[in-house]
Amino acid sequence: MTLRHARRLGGVTAAALAAGLLVAPGAAAVPGTAVTDPKALPAPGFAATGLHTDACDDTTAPGWLGVANPALTVTATSAQVRFAVWDDSTPGRDQIVDTTTDTSAGTAKLPTSGLADGHSYSWKAWSADSSGTGEPTATCHFRVDLTRPGLSVSSTDFPESGSGTAPGKYAGENGVFTLKGTDAAPAGGAASGVACYQYVLNGTLGVGWDCASAHTVKAGAGGSAALTLKPKDWGTNVLTVQAMDNAGNVGQPTTYTFYAPWDSRPKPAAPGDVNGDGVPDILLPDAQGNLQIISAGATDTTPSSTIPGALAPLRAGWQDDLVLHRGWANTHGPGDDLLVRPKGNPQFLYVYANGHQGDFSGQNPTLAGKPSQCIDSAGESITCPGDYAADWSGADQLVPVGGRFGAARPSLPVLVSVEHGKLYAYVDSSRSYVAAQPIATTGDWSGYDLIAPGADAADNLILWARDRATGDLHAYPVSKKSNGLLDFSALADPKANVVATGFTTTAYPTLGSSGDGDGDGTPDLWAVTADRHLVTFSGWSAPKDLGALR
Repeated sequence: MTLRHARRLGGVTAAALAAGLLVAPGAAAVPGTAVTDPKALPAPGFAATGLHTDACDDTTAPGWLGVANPALTVTATSAQVRFAVWDDSTPGRDQIVDTTTDTSAGTAKLPTSGLADGHSYSWKAWSADSSGTGEPTATCHFRVDLTRPGLSVSSTDFPESGSGTAPGKYAGENGVFTLKGTDAAPAGGAASGVACYQYVLNGTLGVGWDCASAHTVKAGAGGSAALTLKPKDWGTNVLTVQAMDNAGNVGQPTTYTFYAPWDSRPKPAAPGDVNGDGVPDILLPDAQGNLQIISAGATDTTPSSTIPGALAPLRAGWQDDLVLHRGWANTHGPGDDLLVRPKGNPQFLYVYANGHQGDFSGQNPTLAGKPSQCIDSAGESITCPGDYAADWSGADQLVPVGGRFGAARPSLPVLVSVEHGKLYAYVDSSRSYVAAQPIATTGDWSGYDLIAPGADAADNLILWARDRATGDLHAYPVSKKSNGLLDFSALADPKANVVATGFTTTAYPTLGSSGDGDGDGTPDLWAVTADRHLVTFSGWSAPKDLGALR
């Protein structure tokens, strides 16, 4: 059919249509017939929010469609259904459809064509047969936007190549890119407005994306967005961006080429730092299973960056994995490598080399083996305890206490574990652990949460532990001995050295440390509350709620 099947109805019939009562002369409503559930296909909506609505009332904002030929459908008990459609953007609210279709399997469907770009439409349907018509549906509404959005990209931090302006940032630093979209409205019509942008740095844009997909940013007022990115490699980089409007129209990709200069300034090495900015980081999964890198010096929970869930060892997100960091196994520094033990495969401990300031893509992790050899405090070989496990699944807890002091080569962080209530320390040989040192075989450590705050201002290590039964926080000094090993003698009694109280599992189900997050020379504590708020401390006092985690 064509949309101009019936341009207008005259006199009483037109008035009846406007009032929502299409009644033929001499006809009465047919008892027992009904038309319900009016829907347009595809569903009108707003790409920015993901909301879909048929706006079958007088208050809901009509959704947008990016096609000129939606199908209008209803559920019907009558043999035939009559449809009427109005173009609300034309003078006098032009009626463009008045036609009857047959019902099939309880559904009546009206195909349309030729809807105008930028116009708003309303429609309703009635049950109809040879004796008359039934009650109409509510009037539903939608809008049409058929124009692809455009966009431009600019940045003062990393100006476009050829602009003659020097970059204000270096490779490895965050830069802000301004995305400005355009969604032109046709004469006499309206545009849906830019909803969001998909972006990729030095890669290929995805297909079949929406505003909730990874690597997207929502448009703000006026269709602009500020995108913060960290080019990991010095030299020429290419940012590719694509805009989507609220009708779901996707614009042509726009490429923005820029130069990120090499940063020759010396980098501070801060244990606990993952993204190489010299500040320790807190690593926590978000609701989608991505691993968030949140600076310990942040004022809210906005992550500096995220590590996609697909990079986790089992490719199913980081939410169930034990993620550790406090040192590195390569010469790259200064960002920590990751040690990851998946809940689904607890016998394995994976090493993720951090070669690009917290970007762990494009690599395969290696395995850190569980040593079969045990040593004493002097470094001499001894027989391992009888319940010592051959793999990492026997460790109820694993925490990294820091790198080996004075080591001439990079090293994995020394690990401390709780196994069958006993404490072990693991020393390394570059990328693998070669020996286990029993450090506390008396006392029961199974009721304690171990926390590794790293070194203090004098380079002395500390191990903290939270008594889950009381909420007491204990601090045990760990010093370096002349043979290069660490002195764990302060851990003989888990109940010793209470330094704070009130850290109950009810108040803080998760407790950890980022190292010296505020730069005052003292290691700091952080916690996640039962309602998933992130709280940071100065030392173990002065709690500061940074807000809800994503």
